[in-house]
Formats: sequence, structure tokens, C-alpha cells
Amino acid sequence: MPKVKAKTKAVAANIYAVVGSDEAEVKRVAAELAAKLTPPGAGDFGLEVIDGAADNAEQAAARIRSTIEALQTLPFMGGGKLVWLKNANFLGDSPIGRAASVQDALEELSRTITADFGTDVTFLVSAPEVDKRRSFYKSLAKRAELQVFDRLDATRSGWEEEATEVARAHAKKRKLQFDDDALELFVLLTGSDTRQLDNELDKIDIFLGDARDVHVDLVRELVPLSRAGVIFELGNALAERDLDHALTLVRRLLDQGESAIGILLVAALPTVRNLLLAKDLMERHRLPRPHAPFQFISTINRLPAEATQHLPRKKDGTINAYALGIAAQNAHRFETKQLMHGMQACLDANLKLVTTQLDHELVLTEVVVKLLGL
Repeated sequence: MPKVKAKTKAVAANIYAVVGSDEAEVKRVAAELAAKLTPPGAGDFGLEVIDGAADNAEQAAARIRSTIEALQTLPFMGGGKLVWLKNANFLGDSPIGRAASVQDALEELSRTITADFGTDVTFLVSAPEVDKRRSFYKSLAKRAELQVFDRLDATRSGWEEEATEVARAHAKKRKLQFDDDALELFVLLTGSDTRQLDNELDKIDIFLGDARDVHVDLVRELVPLSRAGVIFELGNALAERDLDHALTLVRRLLDQGESAIGILLVAALPTVRNLLLAKDLMERHRLPRPHAPFQFISTINRLPAEATQHLPRKKDGTINAYALGIAAQNAHRFETKQLMHGMQACLDANLKLVTTQLDHELVLTEVVVKLLGL
């Protein structure tokens, strides 16, 4: 899914390429394009597919030469034809792709597509990975109508915003209308995996029937919760002061084999800390409550450096602003004293889990009740 799409205008109208690390999207778009480019009424002679998924360098070189031969062969009984080099796995920086025999064959293919092989033949190549440093890719980029679909890097700051736009676009094709909370949860559960995103959208589409509105409860019910999803949901439940849901998620994580200390340190403590940090920022700098996490990201970026130097950072050094944005949406539910007491409750629980034999679920339940109890 996560993806970044780039498209270049064709220099040669009969050469097309669909490439990128988002394999599911590459396959989908290439299949749609192949159906569009295949000459109507040409039957079996209108489409020639060369399987580009090679097991070794020798096989890859043979597939490339089959492609060259197909491009140089005129369509049967006139008309036109599409030659599709499909799912080529030798265009990336891999042992097969680096083999001298493969590089020689690609140089020959490059010369073929650079030459005019006639308007009756259309060439389409699809590949899940490409090495953009290679001469073949550079030649392809100059000659082809090129579409690039790369998976989003979920470790990179700001991936959620890009992933949200991708999910919204895919939902729009199905005429599904997500509310903001439902879309936010859906993105965090499906991440950068376009195949999973489409599978879950299809599931929601079938479940709704003629209805088109998607709410957060429906996402929770239909989209499977991974470990990361349950932890995220627990953080949300704590921030929203949903006691029953939070206790249910604590029990689920323990049943899945998660350690109590792990739940405390990756879900409860970060949530309380972010709520406290967000509330302090909002009160100290008179920041408005955001309607969406992304709004708070923009607000934080406008603050002077000294105002944000204490905030938690990701591995790349950027502020973990999305988590703070979620906290800022919910900080109004708590008083500062409550959050300070919540931090102390987390520290006390940490000590109990490490130094005593108390029941772990009981310790976590006590933390949750102290934080959310009314």
C-alpha cells in the first residue's frame, strides 16, 4: 500500500512500463493496462505474454531474448499485437539481475526498444523491483510511458498521511465512505500493504451490500487486529477513557502471549506520556484541539525548536508527531494532575511486575482503572 506513484509521458506511444516495490499494485495496474492495450478482436494472436519470473540467470536471459523475438515478429495475419514481459524479476539489484548474461540480454532489448519496431506491435513490461541505476531502466524511462508504484515505508515519518490518501482513493473506487476515525484505524491496521488493504476493502464492500458508510466500529469488527493493531487500539481506548474496551484489550494481549511488562511499556506508558506532553504543549502555547492528528503535526512544526526539543523522537530523529496528534485530540478528557498520577501509576506497576509475584492482569487492570476510573 502503502505507495508513491510516478508517471512519465510516453516518448514512444507503443512502449509501456509498470514497475515498483508495491507488487500487488504493480500486478493490478499492469493487468488493467494489458487488457486495454490488447487489440480488440485479435483473439489469441493479439496478446503474447512472456513470463518474466525466472529461476536463474540462464532462464532470465532466455526470457529476454524471447521478448526481443516477439517484438520483432509481425502480428499474425496483420492487425496489431501486445507483447507483455510480465512480472520480470531480473530488473532489480539481485544476483540474477547482476549476472553478465542477463545484462548483455538487457542491452540487446534496450537497443530493440530504442529502434523503431513498428506501430503494429505494443510492448508492456511489468516488474516488482527495478535498479534505477542500470542503463536498461534509463532507456525504458526515456522511451516508455512509465508508472512507478513503491510501497510506503512505515518507519518513515509522515507515512500515515500518504497511506491515508492511498486508502481513501481505493475506497472511493468502491464508493465506500469512511468517517475520519474509521479511515485512521483502517490505515493503521493495513499499513503499507496494498494487497491487504484491497482485501479488507473488498470484505467491507461485500458486508455492507448497498450501504456505503463505514464507521470505526465496523472496521474494528471486520479488519483483523494484529499485535500492532491491538496495541494501537489499547492506546486509543486509554486516550478516549473507554474503560471496558481497554480492559478487554489488555486481556486479549495477555491471552495472545504478550508479557505484562511489554504491554505496559509499549501501550500504557507511551499513551499517558503523550497525553501529558500534548496537554502541556496545548496549554503552554495555547494550541487548539486538532480535528485530525495531521493538523497537530503542522502546528508542532511551526513551534520554535526549543519548544519541541524534549519531545520523543523516532529512529530517524524526527518527532513522533502522529502519536502526539492522537493524544492532542483526547487531552481535553484529562486533567494534568490525573495524567501525572497516571505516570506514577505506570512506574509503580513496572516495579510490581519486576519485583513481586502479583497477578499480572491484576496489576495492569489496576493501572487502567487508576488512569480511567471516574
